[in-house]
Amino acid sequence: MHTDGHDLRHHGDAEVRDDGSALVDLAVNVRADTPPAWLREHVAASLTGLAAYPDGRAARAAVAARHGLPVERVLLTAGAAEAFVLLARALKVRRPVVVHPQFTEPEAALRDAGHGVDRVLLREEDGFRLDPAAVPEDADLVVIGNPTNPTSVLHPAAAVAGLARPGRTLVVDEAFMDAVPGEREALAGRTDVPGLVVLRSLTKTWGLAGLRIGYVLAAPDTVGELERAQPLWPVSTPALAAAEACVSPRALSEAARAADRVAADRAHLVAGLARFAGAGVRVAGPAEGPFVLVRVPAAVAVRRELRALGYAVRRGDTFPGLGEDWLRVAVRDRGTVDGFLRAVGTVVGSAG
Repeated sequence: MHTDGHDLRHHGDAEVRDDGSALVDLAVNVRADTPPAWLREHVAASLTGLAAYPDGRAARAAVAARHGLPVERVLLTAGAAEAFVLLARALKVRRPVVVHPQFTEPEAALRDAGHGVDRVLLREEDGFRLDPAAVPEDADLVVIGNPTNPTSVLHPAAAVAGLARPGRTLVVDEAFMDAVPGEREALAGRTDVPGLVVLRSLTKTWGLAGLRIGYVLAAPDTVGELERAQPLWPVSTPALAAAEACVSPRALSEAARAADRVAADRAHLVAGLARFAGAGVRVAGPAEGPFVLVRVPAAVAVRRELRALGYAVRRGDTFPGLGEDWLRVAVRDRGTVDGFLRAVGTVVGSAG
């Protein structure tokens, strides 16, 4: 889907399909070396139950307990992407607004459902930070990511919650919040924000993109509307097993350690990229997610040359509010980052 020159259906996996499958993947925001062995074994054990229809009650209760909510406020989905489709199809809205740059599926889903969509474009000169005054007062559906893909900006919870209004649905995509140490600025679990809908994904931190599992946290009437728009048995038995496991105390502890590791590795990546400031390389920031947004002169050529050196990065021009000079780079371990930085030095040096 192309809108105003932006391909809303282009995602990072396109960079590593087919001829890119042998590249070092810095394009997809899924944690490397996942899922862990214990999670693979847990999911595999669920395969003995495939003859029965999926029963999501235990997984739903586990997610509710993880956030301190009643089960009526939880809806399990086939990844967060399904939730965007459900919201677009089930909710009666007059003026949906999407805050960009951000994940493009919410706008694509709204347009597919026949909605006109207004955009609020956050500005580079403001550090892509949220300006609540830029959101139209009569918007009855507002979508924002936190931390935002691709900018890696973590908006203050108070600013995001301040977008709530009577009669407005406020959708906050927290797909990457569990990669933020302490999940600071999270709204998941809050019941005091009117119209709040929080989306979570379990595919990023746990490497389950192929399994498709996520969930919605919202008021019971909103959950009911979305549930009625779902097909029967939308989440498979293995995905339900994964959901229950990924919100267990053991998993939450492991995710917290991973978030600290990502923060350290991200700082290493950002410091390394700063060495190329003289060549015009600039990291948007401060970055708080498991990826960074980088402005690079002649980024189209740079991305092509990085591929030739074995590294796939995500083009940025498919995100509304960004142009061809932007690239998104996933955070990886220091050894991988050091190899990538050497490749950047080779490319930027030759470009200079």
